[in-house]
Amino acid sequence: MPFGHDGTMDHLCGECIIRKPPFLIARAVGQYKATLLEAIHRFKYGRETALGEMMGRMMAAYPFPGFDTGAYSLIIPVPLYAKKLRERGFNQSVILARGLSRHYGLPLDLTSLRRLRHTKPQVGLGAKEREANIRGAFTIKEPKRIKDAGIILVDDVYTTGSTLRACACCLMDAGAERVAALTLARAF
Repeated sequence: MPFGHDGTMDHLCGECIIRKPPFLIARAVGQYKATLLEAIHRFKYGRETALGEMMGRMMAAYPFPGFDTGAYSLIIPVPLYAKKLRERGFNQSVILARGLSRHYGLPLDLTSLRRLRHTKPQVGLGAKEREANIRGAFTIKEPKRIKDAGIILVDDVYTTGSTLRACACCLMDAGAERVAALTLARAF
């Protein structure tokens, strides 16, 4: 959740105090509303991938408070299920992650984290429904790449954190040293 100050002080938000996440840090460029919400919708649902590439560069240039890129060695986008990828034609998280990979000079891993099954769209589901929907949906295909790595996990929007938590749990269970979750927007 957002802090009530300029972000120079780093601490746990209320949500993370109640339920410790499997990621070390979660940061977003902005709130999922107004212009950012409209831009994400145009990118994701309007298939404006050039807009997504621009937002990936914007995300990469953003000075995420309390985030040290030097502690990370790999960037992994949240994967889509194959059927969803075919329907949409692209994975929005991959496009955003490419911008981060280029800017930070870190490798982009598109194969280690896999989505095992199709899940209902998370839009419109409550927190408990989202968690149940995503449970068991991810696996690690290449644990050797994950072991002892500092991983930047990338997605477009952090809503309840169910997807990011599920992915981070898989990565940590496979031996990742640490996981950071970076998103373009944070819903409240």
